[in-house]
Amino acid sequence: MWYWIFKYVLIGPILRLFGRPSITGAEHIPRRGPVILASNHLTVVDSFFLILMVRRRITFVAKSEYFTQPGALGRAKKWFFTAAGQVPIDRNGGDAAAGALATARAILEKGRVWGIYPEGTRSPDGRLHKGKTGIARVALATGAVVIPVSMHGTSKVNPIGSRMWRFGKVFIRVGEPLDFSRFAPLAENRNVVRAATDELMQNLLTLSGQEYVDTYATSHTS
Repeated sequence: MWYWIFKYVLIGPILRLFGRPSITGAEHIPRRGPVILASNHLTVVDSFFLILMVRRRITFVAKSEYFTQPGALGRAKKWFFTAAGQVPIDRNGGDAAAGALATARAILEKGRVWGIYPEGTRSPDGRLHKGKTGIARVALATGAVVIPVSMHGTSKVNPIGSRMWRFGKVFIRVGEPLDFSRFAPLAENRNVVRAATDELMQNLLTLSGQEYVDTYATSHTS
């Protein structure tokens, strides 16, 4: 219930005021069943605009620190991120990536929508960076549909390094579902998983029109 209140009552009017968002290709997202929405990542508000413009509930994986801070502020943060459709993972273990992927698989096994940014973090320079292979690994393990999504204009509404929002125009493009079934027989092969990931990034490149950089975004952040 809180998700829909958050979406339509709390954050929705603000997003529509600042971003005047629109979306094309939403018909490519199945109305039911497990789906992976894989998007480029320009700024923090990408997730909020996706939540607003996609009819189905989207679940993101977030660091557990957002949910465990003590006191009134901590409780407020926990409510906020829970209402925004995020679930916590513990990144302090020996293999935080494995924990995140296990959580993602649990989301998909329930027939839900998992939202994820294959670059692993926000783009530090507005370009599209090399994708991490976790999405392909989860897709091949679960058979979930992978749908590329490109965000446009969010960096103008919420510029990197700025706490103030600005007026702009946000546009979301949803691409056609990607069929990774041909990779399934060799799902344990690193080269095959890399090939599936690169195919996804090529589709994101076509949708977004960004310049591509064959290095991880995390290698460009301090």
